[in-house]
Amino acid sequence: MIRYISLVLMICVFAFADTRFAEPKPSIDNQRQILFSINSGDEEKINHVLSSANNVLKFYGPENVHMRIVCYYHGIKALLKKETEIAVRVDALMQYDVEFVACENTMKTKHISKEELIDGSEIVTAGIVEIAERIKEGWIYIVP
Repeated sequence: MIRYISLVLMICVFAFADTRFAEPKPSIDNQRQILFSINSGDEEKINHVLSSANNVLKFYGPENVHMRIVCYYHGIKALLKKETEIAVRVDALMQYDVEFVACENTMKTKHISKEELIDGSEIVTAGIVEIAERIKEGWIYIVP
C-alpha cells in the first residue's frame, strides 16, 4: 500500500513538473542556438540525434530555435542522398530551417562529391572547427 501511494505521488509530481526557461525566454527575436553533431555512421546513433533535434524543435517551437547539425567522419553518411530513409528525415528537419553542415575534410577523405549530398547541405572546411567556433559564439552543444 505504501508503495502504491509513493508511486502515485511520484507520478503526480512528474506529471505537473515543468521546465523553467532561463532569461531571456526563447522567442523569434531571441532564438536558442542549438548545435548537434553526427560523427557515427551507425543508423541508430544518427536517428537518435535526428530524433533529439526534432524533440528540441517541438518543445521550443521551430521559430524559437536556430539549429545546426554538423556531420563529419562516418557521420557524413547522414547527408548522403543514397541513404534514403535518413535523407527523408534530414529533409523534414530542413523544412524547419535546421541547417545541416558537411565536413569538407571528411568529404575529401571519403571521396564524396557535393552532388552526393542532400540538397541544401552546407559545406565547411572542418567539422570539428565548425563546432569549436559555434561553441565560442555561445551556441549550446548537445550530445545525446
